[in-house]
Amino acid sequence: MPQTSAPALNPTASGNGNAALGYNPPGVRNTDSAVPLHPSEPVVHDYNSDGPAPGRLAFRWTYGSNVAAKNRDPRVQVVQYNEDSFVLRQNVCVHWEAPFTYLLFGNQGALLIDSGATANAKHYPLRETVDAIITRWGQARGRSKVPLTIALTSGEDIAQNQGLVQFAGRPDTNIVPTPLDVMKQHYGFRSSWPSGTGAIDLGDRVIEVIPTPGTHKDGVAFYDPYCQILFTGDFLYPGKINISNDRDFVTSLERLKTFAADRSPKWILGGHIEMMFVPGRYYPRFATYKPYERILQLAPDVINEVLQYAREIQGKDMLLIRPDFVLFNGVSPDQRTPVWPEGVPQINPPRPF
Repeated sequence: MPQTSAPALNPTASGNGNAALGYNPPGVRNTDSAVPLHPSEPVVHDYNSDGPAPGRLAFRWTYGSNVAAKNRDPRVQVVQYNEDSFVLRQNVCVHWEAPFTYLLFGNQGALLIDSGATANAKHYPLRETVDAIITRWGQARGRSKVPLTIALTSGEDIAQNQGLVQFAGRPDTNIVPTPLDVMKQHYGFRSSWPSGTGAIDLGDRVIEVIPTPGTHKDGVAFYDPYCQILFTGDFLYPGKINISNDRDFVTSLERLKTFAADRSPKWILGGHIEMMFVPGRYYPRFATYKPYERILQLAPDVINEVLQYAREIQGKDMLLIRPDFVLFNGVSPDQRTPVWPEGVPQINPPRPF
């Protein structure tokens, strides 16, 4: 009898896979299409396979209002990148920096990367939102308890550490200590800082921790091998990168370049968006209306570009504009320059409507 071959799947475009095929067909990672409707026992995912897990960021972020008090967008925008990974963004009218936080799940727990810029849960209901996602995720997988770890890309960054107080006293929650010496010990860096890597095991999904001092002395980045995404906070993002120690910044970029060459990340996701879609243009501080933002994700080769120009401005008090980021070294974040950089297209953004 003639053999019928299974339809070919594109691992990067298959979304939630094909429910008619097996639970984990070749080339596609575990997907919700195969999670039982009423699981009789906890669903266990296999996070080991070639290539990045499918995921989508093809949408537009809420962009605020001219009059912040009249904004009616959700206080926390939630996007499901894939079945075990969520991207959350604080409303820009609640805090102008509109930071991103990331919620990742494994077979034994969840990780929340960063906690936003506002402590008041009424204005910024981060814990309520995270609890709702965890509850729904656990119900779909037959898990009544999902331990949560909360880790910051920097305990110094007030745009990413304020929401931490909302989780005080939360059951089954482990908050990574923020004092630098205690944080080093927690990740096992001890005397190796800022070399080496740490790890957070979520249950078959191990998140790597990479020291990245330079914008903050306690800065770290997180790498998820399942999605092949590097989470970099305000160390590397499409915006105004404020360098506090240029020597540390260059050294951290060199380590990150070596790390990325070995891991081949698909995307770099930072903590904010400040650039416009027009090359080299960015929003000023305190802006609450940003209709022309650049996309969040950066290609991994941006590490080489940032490193090149960080070396160029090392030891100099200046700002340097590139299409997808701006480096501020030893100058105010409100610094301006009358000189448009060579090689960056000079295009005026459209007037806000």
